[in-house]
Amino acid sequence: MPETKTGDANLRAGDALLVVDMQNDFMPGGALGVHGGDQIVPEVNRLVEKFIARRLPIVFSRDWHPPNHCSFGEQGGIWPVHCVQHTKGAAFTTGLAMPADPSVISKATKVDHEAYSAFDGTGLSELLTRLEVTRIFIVGLATDYCVLETVRDARREGFEVVVPEDGVRAVNVHPEDGPRALQEMARLGAEIVTADAGGLPSA
Repeated sequence: MPETKTGDANLRAGDALLVVDMQNDFMPGGALGVHGGDQIVPEVNRLVEKFIARRLPIVFSRDWHPPNHCSFGEQGGIWPVHCVQHTKGAAFTTGLAMPADPSVISKATKVDHEAYSAFDGTGLSELLTRLEVTRIFIVGLATDYCVLETVRDARREGFEVVVPEDGVRAVNVHPEDGPRALQEMARLGAEIVTADAGGLPSA
C-alpha cells in the first residue's frame, strides 16, 4: 500500500472535486455492483458539502451506455449490461449529495467505444482548464477501473491529483486489485489521503 497522508490536503483556490460513477448499477445489488460501494456515500457527500461551502467546482461523471454497448457480454465484452442511458441503473444513487445545478459529464456513450476514464471523449480537461482548476480530488467507483484510469489521464493532462482512499471502492476481480490500483496512482504522482477530519478542514 502507498503511504497514506492526512492533514496536508487543505482546500484552496484551483481545487475541484470529481465524483466518478456513483450510479445505481454500481451499488450493491446493481447490475455491476461494487462490494461496499454504498459505504462510501457518506464520505463522498462530506467532500461534496465541503466543496459547495467553499464554492469550488464539482463534476460528476457517469457511464451512459447505449443498449448495445461494446462492453456488454452479449456484444462480446466483459461486463453485464449496466448503466444504459435513461434507465434507473444509470441514475445517480439515492442519497448522493449534489449541488442544485450539477456539472455532469457522460462517458462511453458510443456503441463501439469503451471509456473508463472521465477524461475520455468528454471534454473534461477543457472544462477544468476553463475553471482554472489545477488540482483534482477524485472519489467514486471503482478504484481499479474508472477511478484509476481517470487518475492516469488527469496526471497526463498535468493536473495535481488527490485521492481520498475512504471515498473509493474497488471491483476486485482479483483480491489485490484495489491496493494495486492505489499503488499505481501513487506511482503516477497522485497523493493518497484519508478523507477523515484530519485530511481536510472542517466545513
